[in-house]
Amino acid sequence: MQHILFSHSYFLRFDPKQWATGQPYAPLGTLYAAALMRAHGYNVSLFDTMFAHQPDEVMTDLVKYAPRFFVLYDDGFNYLTKMCLTNMREAAFRMIKLAKEKGCTVIVSSSDSTDHYEQYLEEGADFILLGEAELTLLELVNKIEQQETDFINIRGLAFRQEEAVIKTTGRMVLKDLDSLPLPAWDIINMEPYRQTWLKHAGYFSINMTTTRGCPFKCNWCAKPIYGNRYNSRSPQHVINELKMLQEKFHFDHVWFCDDIFGLKPGWVHEFADLTEKEKIRFRFKIQARVDLMLHENYIRDLARAGCDNSWMGAESGSQKILDAMDKGTKVEQIYAATALLKKHGIKPSFFIQFGYPGETREDIKLTIRMINELLPAEIGISVSYPLPGTLFHEKVKSELIEKTNWTDSDELALMFRNTYQPAFYKQLHRYVHKSYRKHVAFDNIRKFISHPLKINQNVIKKALSVLYYMPAAFIEKIKLDQLEKA
Repeated sequence: MQHILFSHSYFLRFDPKQWATGQPYAPLGTLYAAALMRAHGYNVSLFDTMFAHQPDEVMTDLVKYAPRFFVLYDDGFNYLTKMCLTNMREAAFRMIKLAKEKGCTVIVSSSDSTDHYEQYLEEGADFILLGEAELTLLELVNKIEQQETDFINIRGLAFRQEEAVIKTTGRMVLKDLDSLPLPAWDIINMEPYRQTWLKHAGYFSINMTTTRGCPFKCNWCAKPIYGNRYNSRSPQHVINELKMLQEKFHFDHVWFCDDIFGLKPGWVHEFADLTEKEKIRFRFKIQARVDLMLHENYIRDLARAGCDNSWMGAESGSQKILDAMDKGTKVEQIYAATALLKKHGIKPSFFIQFGYPGETREDIKLTIRMINELLPAEIGISVSYPLPGTLFHEKVKSELIEKTNWTDSDELALMFRNTYQPAFYKQLHRYVHKSYRKHVAFDNIRKFISHPLKINQNVIKKALSVLYYMPAAFIEKIKLDQLEKA
C-alpha cells in the first residue's frame, strides 16, 4: 500500500506565549487519522511540527519516505488550532507547496481549511476535508488508489474540478467512537514533550479525549469539526487506553481535552468505579460548564476518579453579558460551582472573556470582582474572538476589514469596534492578572494568620508575593484608567 505522510500546522515556536509556558500536547486528532489509515493497510509516518523551527524541515521526511499522499491534519481537539492563527496558516501554506513540489497528493483537514477551503485550494491543496474527517480521508484515498476520478459522491469534501470549486454534501459525525482505533501513539516521539513538561511544570501531562462535539449553543463558539452533536466513548474504552499509555509513557497527569467532560448521565460514576477496580491512579483536568458542576454526586465521582482541576467557561461576572452570549448559565451558578469543587478538593479554574459587544466598564468591574472574590486556582483571560460560522462573527464581520485572525495566541487584538480601544483590553488583561494575584496573596496572608502551624512553603511564598503584586496592580490600574479616558 502507498505511504501517507501526516503532519499538522501547529508550530510551538511560532507562538511565543505557548513556547514560554512549555506545556505542549501531542496532535491527538492527527494520531487518530493516522491510526485509522494504518488499520486499513496504509503505511503511515508523522512529521511532527510541534518542536520544529520552520516548515521547510518537512522536506527531510518528504525525501525520506517519498509519500504518495501528504495529509496536513490538524488536531481538532486543541483550542489553539481552532483560533486559526496566521503564523500557523502561513506555515501550512508553505508545507502544501513543498509537498506539491515533491509530487504528493495534498489533503488538508483543519478548522481553518474548513472555513476557508477555497483559499487552501488556491495555495495548492488538492482536497480539503470538511468537518470530522477520518472517514472522508479513508474513502478519498481508497478512491484515488483505485484510480477513480469522480469524487462528487464523497461527503465532506472540497476540491477543484476544472475551474470550479466543488463542495460536496456534509458528512454526519461519528456516533460509535469506540469503533475507531486508538491513536497511533507509536509514530510520535514523546520524549521532547516529556522533557518540556518536566522542565516547565515539574510533571508530565498527556492529552486524551473521551467525547466529540458540544450540544450547547454559545453564540461565539465555533464547531467546524465535531459540530453540535455530542458523542462519547465508553468508560471501559477510555480505561483501556489509559492502561496502555501508563505502561508506554508513565505519565503523571492527563488533560481530557473534551469540550465538555462527562456530560452523558452516569458516565463519570462508571469511570470512577473502573479507575478503582483497575487500580489506575492519576491526576487529571477537564473542561466543563458551571451549570454541570452543581451536582454533588457528580463532583464526588470526579474527585474519586482523580480530577484535580476543572476549567469552567465562567466568561463574565455580568449576567447581561452571559445572556448576550447565549451562554445559558447564571452568575450565581459560577459561585455555587466554585464552592462545591473546592469542598471536594478539586481546583476550579476560569476561562474569562472580555470585550464582548455591549460590555461596559460596569460589566468589567463585575467580572473582576467575581474573580477576586472566588479566587479560582487559575484564570485564562482572552478578548472576544470572532470565528467564522458563529452568530457573533455574523454580528461583527463587517468590521473585520484590516484583521480577521491573531498572529499568535498572545496577541489579544480586538478586531472589531467596541466600547474601548484595543489597547485598553490589552492593558485590562495585565491589570486583572495583577489584581487577581494580589488577592491570592492576601488570602494566603489570612491563612498564615489563622493557621500558623499548618502553613507550608507555598503559602509563605504566595503571602510574600503581596510585596510585588500590591504596587504592581496599583500601577496597572492607573494605566488602565488612562486608556479608558483616551
